[in-house]
Amino acid sequence: MNLLYVALGGAVGAIGRYAISLIPIKTEFPVLTLITNLVGAILIGFIVGFIGDRDETSKNTLLFWKTGVCGGFTTFSTFSLEAADLWERKSYFSGGCYIVLSVLGCIIGVYWGKKIAMMLQR
Repeated sequence: MNLLYVALGGAVGAIGRYAISLIPIKTEFPVLTLITNLVGAILIGFIVGFIGDRDETSKNTLLFWKTGVCGGFTTFSTFSLEAADLWERKSYFSGGCYIVLSVLGCIIGVYWGKKIAMMLQR
């Protein structure tokens, strides 16, 4: 049953990721992957902060949302490929900015997601 929760959530996340990739933005900087990872970070922080691990139902819900949706939605492997491609093209400034913005932005996103969840639970 756990695999079903993860699979269904992964499908939802993958569809969301694909939908974002359809936004017509043409730039050398991989802005859509950055946006996806930042939204995913906020989402996973919110999910963990809001759902927590209260009971068996929340474990299934976490499998669906955290492992499934967020796992299917975020794009760390794509981020890694795009960062390496920027460096290989000698776009060191863009590559460095992309790496720093992605890593720091996603850590801050998780923090914000948790804070938003705490505010909504009051």
